[in-house]
Amino acid sequence: MLDAALGSMLGMAGLLAGLLLLILLTMRGFNLFILAPLCALLVAVTNGIPFWQTAGSTDFIHGYMNGFAGFVSAWFLMFLLGSLFGKLMEHTGAADAVALAIINKLGKAHAVAAVVLACAVLTYGGVSVFVVAFSAYPMAVSLFKDANLPRRFIPAALGLGSVTFTMTSAGSPEIQNWIPIQYLKTSPYAGWEVSLVVAIFMAAVGYAWLRNMINNAVAKGEKFEGRDSDPIVGGRALPHPMLGIIPLLVVLGLSNWLHHSLQQAALIVALSGGVLTLYLLNRRYVQNLDKALNDGVTGALMAIGNTAAVVGFGSVAKLTPAFDAVVQQMTHLPGPELLGAAVAVSVIAGITGSASGGQVIALPEIAPTYLERGVDAEQLHRVVAISSGALDSLPHNGYVVTTIRAICGESHQNAYGPVAIVTVIVPLFGTLLAIGLFELF
Repeated sequence: MLDAALGSMLGMAGLLAGLLLLILLTMRGFNLFILAPLCALLVAVTNGIPFWQTAGSTDFIHGYMNGFAGFVSAWFLMFLLGSLFGKLMEHTGAADAVALAIINKLGKAHAVAAVVLACAVLTYGGVSVFVVAFSAYPMAVSLFKDANLPRRFIPAALGLGSVTFTMTSAGSPEIQNWIPIQYLKTSPYAGWEVSLVVAIFMAAVGYAWLRNMINNAVAKGEKFEGRDSDPIVGGRALPHPMLGIIPLLVVLGLSNWLHHSLQQAALIVALSGGVLTLYLLNRRYVQNLDKALNDGVTGALMAIGNTAAVVGFGSVAKLTPAFDAVVQQMTHLPGPELLGAAVAVSVIAGITGSASGGQVIALPEIAPTYLERGVDAEQLHRVVAISSGALDSLPHNGYVVTTIRAICGESHQNAYGPVAIVTVIVPLFGTLLAIGLFELF
């Protein structure tokens, strides 16, 4: 009995140590492709999971690689098409045209709002959140430079527009809004009334909080500091903004028109239609098609690889008794059933460092439980989607690592604080608001 208790304590300690080590070393700049499997190995060793397959047992190697490869197999085409769509938006100048149209309407005095809104339009139009950051970064640098705002807040502005009120909202073609469909038999518009209120709330609170942080930093003497590597905006002919907006509408229209008949495949068709429409409307603005396609493929591989590496960690964690204990505790919390579902998904998304990866791991475990308890599928869909976009944005999240380091050239120490506020804390408040509204109405 004592041995079992000690084993359980060691397993839980190993799970927490592996997660904390993954977060801390990511903050220090370690590569996720190396770090994630090493931290997963620590979890496996402390939970008695064998390194290699033995008779009748699940091993570390197959557990990690099944999670990694399973995620790539299920979502690679969506990542690829989303990345190609985004890179064509970038290389044709369509993304710049849309962003500049927004900036011209708002004015450079509203630099932060312009960055957030440009990212929101691109994200809700179907451009992968990873690619949106690549596309919007040059504009963000130019705007922050003109307004003399500290550049360490650029990742937070990109994140607020990309991975909060647009990524998990009703109707969004991002995969975080589509994964629950296959488990709950719902639609992309599930719980749209509450989703609309929550999206407005997250956008308003997130923007006000971000502006306050930037104003405080400026008051303390922080300002924009240029770099030799800063991208240059302008100097090329751009298409009319409508030539960038039409492909976004094609993605939205096709994804929501076909979701009943094609389910998850509707997103593949929609993104394919968006890529084709974008190319046909803007082909004379493409300066180097081969480079655009190669950059799109490379971006897709980097994005899905970073995400899958951490999903592999979550898949090993899922094999442990400690993980089962966490899920059991989360799904039997007192209070509204939706609160238990939100906490369970948030925790698992936090462990995996991925909203999409957390949903893929959590939903097979919790969806049947809550549906059997009579929870409304549409309400569950929306709460799962919104809550998955909160703790997923811990420092080891693939989007966070890519945006802060690879795109913006910042360190976690300088940039992650504001990112955490707008992409972790604000969505947590949004989740609580959604649950409260569903309980009331």
